[in-house]
Amino acid sequence: MGRWRVDADTLAGSRFVLSPLAETVAALKTLHGGTGAHPGERRWLAAALPRYRERLAADPVAAALVRTALGPRWNATFLTPTPGAAAPMPDGAALFARELAEVRATPPAVVRADLAEALGAADESALPSPLLGHQDLAGHAAELLSWVWTETVAPDWPRRRRIIEADILARTARLGTGGWAEALGDLRPGMRWLGGDGLRTGAEPAADPAAEPRELTAAELLFVPVTPGRSWLCWDMPAVDGRRLRPGRRYAVVYPCSGVLVDEDTRPAPEALAALLGRGRADLLALLDPPKTTSQLVALTGLPLGSVGRHLRILREAGLALRRRAGRSVLYHRTAAGQVLLDAPPPGAQTPGTDGSAGPAGS
Repeated sequence: MGRWRVDADTLAGSRFVLSPLAETVAALKTLHGGTGAHPGERRWLAAALPRYRERLAADPVAAALVRTALGPRWNATFLTPTPGAAAPMPDGAALFARELAEVRATPPAVVRADLAEALGAADESALPSPLLGHQDLAGHAAELLSWVWTETVAPDWPRRRRIIEADILARTARLGTGGWAEALGDLRPGMRWLGGDGLRTGAEPAADPAAEPRELTAAELLFVPVTPGRSWLCWDMPAVDGRRLRPGRRYAVVYPCSGVLVDEDTRPAPEALAALLGRGRADLLALLDPPKTTSQLVALTGLPLGSVGRHLRILREAGLALRRRAGRSVLYHRTAAGQVLLDAPPPGAQTPGTDGSAGPAGS
């Protein structure tokens, strides 16, 4: 699907939402691919991938499901339901369970049809032998997703959620200042707002270049950030008698959020500097090497976007930080004066030469 035509009411009602299930599917896709996009993802894979491969080795049905459902061009529709637009539940596990119930409830005939489509096959007879005749493939897929959530995502969910919420805050702010072109321009490769009511959904060409754009009229359009470097489109397609009907009213763009490529090992600022500047500003100053965006800083510190913005403004006015534009992003970095403050020795520490041992000869 190369283009969507989004009417004004749909666009006005669109929103960014958080989805633990989308985060889990993105993690599953990363485990399936076996490679990480950045050092943090590679560390996560080093811990999670051996256990994941053991899980699949002991469950041939799950192994065949993953290979088939994550097809070369399409995900099996039942595996990637469109998230709900309701306000997120405070507990990530509860929200995940609610979303997973939709996967588990998919009728067997619909699951097999979705898998055949993901495989690019004419019918379900082409499915791998472990899947033929299996009557609870949806339940089996739900159990695997539940394992991925419990074993690899949930232990790190608070940090992931902070990064996701920071991305949502940053993009909402960009929407207010630069419109949809600014907010959506870097969601996924090739995606951009075309102006008017046109949205190009990705870099890949449409299957039929002459095909009309998909019409999103009186629909729900959701944007769903995830921390793994994965992206896909999804829309609800009601099923009747084992067949998918035309798309319904809910559409979603799942995209890799910003704020992930951050140094998780950064230490807090020295206590003396925190006493001088305040803990929030001192920690932000310590985080500005390498340069970072506000969404990255929100994700790292857990501070509200407004607080981060105020602290950065004060650091800039004091000559301790600068900002520069890099493409669509604004990066903040330390000045030389800021570096001097961070490098200052703690009270009572000796500097070279003060004890008579490190000064120049003859002094």
